[in-house]
Amino acid sequence: MSRKNASFAAELAAGIAPPEDGAPAPRRPGLGANVLTNRENRLAELAAGTVVSRTHELVDPARCRMWAGHNREYALLNEERCADLIESMKAQGRQEMPAIVRRVRGEPDYDFEVICGARRHWSISWLRSHNYPDFRFLVDIRELSDEEAFRIADIENRAREDLSDLERARDYLRALEAYYEGRQKVMAERINVTESWLSRYLDLARLPAELMIAFPNPQDLRIKHVTTIKPLLKPDDRRQRVFAEAAALRARSGGEGAPVAVPEIVRALALAADPPKKSGSPKRSGSSETVASQNGKPLLRFEGKDRKGVRITLLPHGGGSRDEAEAAIKTLLDTHWQ
Repeated sequence: MSRKNASFAAELAAGIAPPEDGAPAPRRPGLGANVLTNRENRLAELAAGTVVSRTHELVDPARCRMWAGHNREYALLNEERCADLIESMKAQGRQEMPAIVRRVRGEPDYDFEVICGARRHWSISWLRSHNYPDFRFLVDIRELSDEEAFRIADIENRAREDLSDLERARDYLRALEAYYEGRQKVMAERINVTESWLSRYLDLARLPAELMIAFPNPQDLRIKHVTTIKPLLKPDDRRQRVFAEAAALRARSGGEGAPVAVPEIVRALALAADPPKKSGSPKRSGSSETVASQNGKPLLRFEGKDRKGVRITLLPHGGGSRDEAEAAIKTLLDTHWQ
C-alpha cells in the first residue's frame, strides 16, 4: 500500500477504533475524515432541499426538437442573430450554459424537446455543419408540466433583448388560454408581473392582421408602439381608414431602398385615421391620395380640392428625396394651377 493510501486508511480508522482506556479518543482531522464529512454534508443538503441535483448530458442536437410552446420563432434564427453565441462557443470550445429540455416518449426521431435554449440549439447545429462536428448540445433534463415549462421559459427569456416583444406577446396570449383559462389576473400573479404590464403585451399580440401587413418586419414592433396604435382602431370608420393605409403601405414596401422605420409607419397610420383639417372649413371633395416616388417611397399626400384651393401634406420622412418631392409638387401644380 502506498504511503498516501496508508495514511488515508489510518485517518478513517482513527475515527472508528475504540479507545483502549474507555476515554473518548479525539478525532484526527485529515483527508479521510474530510471526505466523509463532506459527503455527509452534501447528503444532508440534498435531503433538506437546499441543493438541487441536476442531470446534464451532452446529446446530438438532431435528436432534439423545439417544444410546441416555445416562445421563440425558431425559423427566424440565422447566423446573424446567433453570431455572438457562435463566437463564444468557438472561443470556449464548448457550450457553457445548458439548455432546459424534457424527455420525449414514443417518438423514434427525437429524445428531447427544448423548453429553453433555441439559440443554443441552432448555434450548436450550425457549428456541427460548419467544420465543428465534435460539438455536442449540453442539456439540463427536467420533469415539467406545460405550465411549468412556460413559466421557466418566460423567466429565462424575459430580460433577453434578442427575443422580440412580438414573440413574447404572442407567447403570453397563447399561454393565457392554454394554461390560465383566459384569466389575466391569475396569469399575472403566476408569472409575477402586474396586470397592466401583461395587458400591453396582450394588446400587441391582438393587433389585427389587416394592420400588421403595414410592417415589413413585424419583429421590430415594440410595446411602446401599442399605446399609439390601439386607439386608432376605434370607431369603425377610423379602423377602416387605418386598414386601407396599411394595405397601401404594404404595396409600396416592395420597392427598392431602405425600409421605412416603424415610427414612420405608425405616424402614417395615425395620419390616415385622423386626416388634418381646419376647423369650420368646407367639406373636402374626393378622398386623400398618397403620391409616391418611383421606388414606392411616400412623398406627399393630396388631401383634396375645394373652392378655396388644394391641400397637400408633405411627408419628409417617408424615404423619398427632396428632388422627388419637388417633382411631385410640380406635377400637382401643372394639374391644378389655373
